Amino acid sequence: MKIALVDVDSHNFPNLVLMKLSAWYKNRGDEVILMSADRALREENLIFNYDKIYGACVFSGQEEILSELESRGVHVGGTGTRYREILPHEVEHIMPDYSLYEITDTAYGFLTRGCPRNCPFCVVAQKEGRKSYKVADVSEWWDGQENIKLIDPNLLACDEHLNLLRQLAETGAHIDITQGLDARLLTAKNIELINELKIKILHFAWDNPRDNFIKTALSNFKKLSKVKDSRKLIVYVLVNYWSNRAEDLYRIYWLRENGFEPYVMVYDKINAPKEVKKMQRWVNNKRIFNVVKKFEDYDTRIG
Repeated sequence: MKIALVDVDSHNFPNLVLMKLSAWYKNRGDEVILMSADRALREENLIFNYDKIYGACVFSGQEEILSELESRGVHVGGTGTRYREILPHEVEHIMPDYSLYEITDTAYGFLTRGCPRNCPFCVVAQKEGRKSYKVADVSEWWDGQENIKLIDPNLLACDEHLNLLRQLAETGAHIDITQGLDARLLTAKNIELINELKIKILHFAWDNPRDNFIKTALSNFKKLSKVKDSRKLIVYVLVNYWSNRAEDLYRIYWLRENGFEPYVMVYDKINAPKEVKKMQRWVNNKRIFNVVKKFEDYDTRIG
């Protein structure tokens, strides 16, 4: 069969579901083609050119594109759609086909799913449940690659997280925990294991400006951690949700002053005020942020 896989997002981050589907069909001897949503919409007679067409969408706000893809025979799914389908067990637990995106040096995967926090702006609890639970060992999706990008929503909330941290350490790979470690769950024991990892980047999150325990947890981590380079300690800062400008700037300034790199995440960015978008540009462009120390001094003409 001839299989088409449509990456609806195409945000320079490979889609894990599509890589697993590719591995499954290639193992059966089928031909697999990856394409963007734009290409799929431009291709004439799309539904007649392939035996099966799957589209995966992570981010919301693309309803018009998804509807058009469906009208052309694409079976769409993912967090960014109205569907909550899951892959069959035999596909979910297959080694991803990294060659689909021409990836040779990095492995991507989940060790756990679910999160007990149930944050109102996050879909994880609804999609995966309000408990963090183990779903795989590292060997399921890592095959000796130099780098690992872990996509877990809340690794430290899993009862088996110490064992999973040991597995990551034993790979010897450079680790990027992309979705954030829950700073409120840091302990001397798991920090000790984190210190055994070859850290490429650690991500945390300070979503609620009134959660002052985050400051205590991050300060304690900084004292016990072997990672001293602030560029490896990224903290997501949620704005345009339940905070005002003063609360946003307080978190941003505190993080920079205490050896962390803030990274602003704008909720409902399409409808966000211009000032919020300007704040995101100022913080996330580190060449500017490291020179222009105060937001009120930021000039959009810079850069």
